[in-house]
Amino acid sequence: MSTRTYYDPLHQAISLNSSLPEEKMVMELIDSSPFQRLRRIKQLGPAYLTFHGAESSRFTHSIGVFHIARRAINHLSEIDSRLKDHKFILYGAALLHDIGHGPLSHTSEEIFKINHEKWTSKLISSYQEIAMILNRYGKCNAKAISDLIQSREAPQKSIVSLISSQLDCDRLDYLMRDSYTTGAKYGQLDIDRIISAMILAPDGNLAIHPKGLMAVEHYLVIRNLMYRSVYNHRLNEVCNWLLEQIIKTARKLGPKKVWADQTMSAWLWNHEKMSLEDFLSNDDVVTGYHINKWQCSNSDNLSKLCKRFINRNLLKALNISAFSLEIRLEALAKARILSEKYLIEPDISCGLREQIVKSYHPYKYGLRLWDGENLQALEEVSPLVERLIEPNQSSWLIYPKEIERELRIEIENLKAEHN
Repeated sequence: MSTRTYYDPLHQAISLNSSLPEEKMVMELIDSSPFQRLRRIKQLGPAYLTFHGAESSRFTHSIGVFHIARRAINHLSEIDSRLKDHKFILYGAALLHDIGHGPLSHTSEEIFKINHEKWTSKLISSYQEIAMILNRYGKCNAKAISDLIQSREAPQKSIVSLISSQLDCDRLDYLMRDSYTTGAKYGQLDIDRIISAMILAPDGNLAIHPKGLMAVEHYLVIRNLMYRSVYNHRLNEVCNWLLEQIIKTARKLGPKKVWADQTMSAWLWNHEKMSLEDFLSNDDVVTGYHINKWQCSNSDNLSKLCKRFINRNLLKALNISAFSLEIRLEALAKARILSEKYLIEPDISCGLREQIVKSYHPYKYGLRLWDGENLQALEEVSPLVERLIEPNQSSWLIYPKEIERELRIEIENLKAEHN
């Protein structure tokens, strides 16, 4: 028997015991090369350029998600002991749910146009090192976990909810962790209350006991605040836009004009047919190295974009969310004209970043309250949650600082014209 402990800033000591087969499996998965790769992928992508403490990795987050899943299943097993039989599936899915992330986490989905859940599912089912470990502890574990990640299919509905729902273990960990690393104070969840309030509805799916309603409301409000203050922060949007332009420009120039090693070549120009090995070979280190090298590119546009990102010489951004689409597009056109006036290439200095976020989605694995007699949708009981269903749209106009004074005047004129 052996034990292993990971000391986590949020969860304190996370201990594993090899005498328990399901935890021995977790230890082996953590030691696998695809999971160790997560050490080299930042949890919040380029947000470290805005929040200097945001250096945490997907590795740390994934162990945190496993820890919360273990706490949740141990609690729910006291209600239904049959859930103990599903620990292998739950632990594997919780730990491995992010191995399909590309460089800079969610940013890679935008800039490289990949789907991290599809890659996660593919790696779990097809990458030999992972599949062999999983299937050693259950003949079809790899397929079952792959199906759970991609198709939300599992014999027990509550297992699905713990992995993907409006209150899954992933969200619980990342809200607390991202709040901690960015220095925001919003993410101080009452995790003990939330887990203790988890209960099984008559249909076997996860529900919340009414005693946990306020803790869950608090969690949903925190999620709303974190999107507004961190994930959709003005400078974070600028950094993501810059990275998107860098990759778009490199792709357009093509392999004859842009240097890239075998891994990056596959990601840039063969991403739809990329091998598992090429996928796993890319991480923040590899992508960062290429961006650094491209500062010396013969392409003036690519060079300037990379220098902006590497040296944190960021563009400006103005919140124009309150304007109509027509005014937003006119504002972008004005920014492009002004940039050309100052001999600044508008294609690499002007843009719109638009996001629509729902703090709560009632129909996508929505939450329910169950008091032993009545089963009710959360939004039917809580006016606060009902308000959180309304989508929040953010729209940022990105532009070079040289045109700021004139651009603001132009936008005020646009507002006056349309009033």
